[in-house]
Amino acid sequence: MPEWMAIFRDFWHLCAAFALAGTIGWNREAEEHNTGIRAFPIVAMASCTFVMIATYGGSVDAQSRVLQGLVAGIGFVGGGAIMKDGLTIKGTATAASVLSASALGAAVAMNRFGIAVSLTLLNLVALRALMPIKNKLDGKTGKGFSEG
Repeated sequence: MPEWMAIFRDFWHLCAAFALAGTIGWNREAEEHNTGIRAFPIVAMASCTFVMIATYGGSVDAQSRVLQGLVAGIGFVGGGAIMKDGLTIKGTATAASVLSASALGAAVAMNRFGIAVSLTLLNLVALRALMPIKNKLDGKTGKGFSEG
């Protein structure tokens, strides 16, 4: 494949990761969470880049190690979104969404666009459609736990 085609392919993958994760980031930003419109696309593009680097010319073992490193690293990044305020814990849904953004970036890099789109849509369903149910359950139990 000519070099310009490889550059275009890689750029397309990064744009797809940016757009898909941007929708999740938009949701988090609209809900006024600290992690939002900028962080989610960056996480997805970084994950996409690491996997593309390992995929092109790397062995299956190298790809596996990159994916393992991403999961560990993103766990650290997502942990920063979780905050404790007295008896209330906030940010768990945002932290899980950061992990999801990383996974969708990796899926895009591996040409698994169906997985990436499905993950994005289901993540948005979990954040938006399940919120009324969560609020109702929290009201009934009086829990001091917020997934924010």
